[in-house]
Amino acid sequence: MTTDRTKKRPRQPVPSFDEFAQARWSVLYRTAYLLTGDRDAGQDLVQDTLIKAFKRWDQVTRSGVPEAYVRKMMLNEYLDDQRRRGRRALKDRLLSVREEPTIVPDPTDRLDLWVLLATLAPRERAVLVLRYYEDLTEDQIATVLSLSRGTVKSYASTALRSLRARQASATAEQVREEPR
Repeated sequence: MTTDRTKKRPRQPVPSFDEFAQARWSVLYRTAYLLTGDRDAGQDLVQDTLIKAFKRWDQVTRSGVPEAYVRKMMLNEYLDDQRRRGRRALKDRLLSVREEPTIVPDPTDRLDLWVLLATLAPRERAVLVLRYYEDLTEDQIATVLSLSRGTVKSYASTALRSLRARQASATAEQVREEPR
């Protein structure tokens, strides 16, 4: 029986590091920006990841899927950085996000989830970014993050429940603040 993981993928021509970096910069940056919630931090994350990828380019290209390999490197770099910063730094960031002035949007405007997304735990955020922005399947996310499929589903469920609760809370707060 052949599974998705055991199927042989046809190898594509191996790009040089420069070709890869130029062609995939915008996609990697978008993912990094969504993970970090900050343009400068997103650029730093991509640059740090590409430096590491350059040092291991032979290993990256031997994988047969350099973009997936580099994406995993970037996610690992992001998650490691979040761990290094510790819970205190994360709490400071969350508090600063919550302290930003809230603008009551016009109901016809789109829902802006950026502030809410920034309040999620790093792995929850990574799962949602990979699922809804990178359009990866649960199995692909599990592979990228080295998690079981059930854990990916649990992170996604918890993150979505948290986003819904925070959005409902923000909406209720706006209703209370409206002049009568």
